[in-house]
Amino acid sequence: MEHDQAFLEYVVKAIVDNSDAVEVTRSVDEMGVLLTLMVSAEDMGKIIGKDGATANALRILLHVVGMKNNARVNLKIKEPIGGKREREFKSVDEAVDEID
Repeated sequence: MEHDQAFLEYVVKAIVDNSDAVEVTRSVDEMGVLLTLMVSAEDMGKIIGKDGATANALRILLHVVGMKNNARVNLKIKEPIGGKREREFKSVDEAVDEID
């Protein structure tokens, strides 16, 4: 396991409640290193943080780790199955009725 992948896994497991569900995959291409993070749906809010602050902090730390190893490291956080909130769309008539 590479240093950047091990670092991300260590930090994320310290943040989440369900550390067994943490999965980090690493791929390398011409753009650099891409780390893909998957956590349980219950822990997704902890990883994203308020206004994305935790996710941004993780990305900054990974950039620092990458600079130390002369690599560009990017983070992708995959949405867990069932994690996306269903949006309810209303028709124009229903929206106008609520205004009245």
